[in-house]
Amino acid sequence: MLPLAPAPRPADPAVAYQTARGRLLVGRAEDLLAAPALDDLRGRVQLIFTSPPFPLLRPKKYGNRQGDEYAAWLASLAIPLTKFLTPTGSIVMELGNGWNPGTPTVSTVGIKALLAFQEEAGLHLCQEFICFNPARLPTPAEWVAVRRERVKDAFTRVWWLSPTPTPKADNRRVLTEYSGAMRKLLQRGTYSSGRRPSEHKVGRRSFLADNGGAIPPNVLVPPESDTPTEPQAVLPIPNTASRGGYHEKCRTRNVPRHPAAMPEPLVEFFVRFLTDPGELVLDPFAGSNTTGSVAENLEREWVGFEADPAYAEASKVRFAA
Repeated sequence: MLPLAPAPRPADPAVAYQTARGRLLVGRAEDLLAAPALDDLRGRVQLIFTSPPFPLLRPKKYGNRQGDEYAAWLASLAIPLTKFLTPTGSIVMELGNGWNPGTPTVSTVGIKALLAFQEEAGLHLCQEFICFNPARLPTPAEWVAVRRERVKDAFTRVWWLSPTPTPKADNRRVLTEYSGAMRKLLQRGTYSSGRRPSEHKVGRRSFLADNGGAIPPNVLVPPESDTPTEPQAVLPIPNTASRGGYHEKCRTRNVPRHPAAMPEPLVEFFVRFLTDPGELVLDPFAGSNTTGSVAENLEREWVGFEADPAYAEASKVRFAA
């Protein structure tokens, strides 16, 4: 009896390109998360930062599901993704809004999907962030610009999740500049103390320590102009991505641009907040690979997954070499 032939080894994932610090793999997230070739990454990722395809009602080139199918699909990724994290690691996920077809009512699919993802892996919601973009087009156009029955939809949700209630984080790495009023207060060295209407008791020097900057809130807002005269009290997220380097390079080289490129400062905020140099960042829906580019510039290791070979190829323009 002839000996059984050894089982064929699973093919290694296709590599679109790699740099000194990272690599972009071509393939669907659900397939790559189960790939034996990536076993060496499990338990090593400090931050998973991603923006999965939104549950939009109109099909997009980059693919998107709808309704309960979307929530079930996103939830199915929760446990595989969590297995890649370190014990103190984090998952940060941005998800936009959707509208019910033929009616001026908001779909709750996005919220249900986030909750399903969280519950499937027993994750803690460490904090919710709102990314506000006042320069977004007036959508949904039918109800905002034509019938004038709604105001424009101008924000996305960003959930910070972790398998532990105390993941690694340090807000001293993401301080913003003090406002003019705060700088004057620090110079003056005193302010009105006592009990506030909120029943908080404020001491004479409770808030007079100069910590090098202000702790940002969890509402992330772009500056009102390209050259603001006053330092921003919140994280500045540019709202003119179409004029950015990635889009311009894609136009110059005539390569397909991803329609939902992530603002770099949004990624930078969480990479700085939740990781140290040398640690590993993963984006399972890399798109234009903003995450990999930011991680590279901040001296973090990175891995990205992208299902569309054309988008993967185009994202090379983010890397000089």
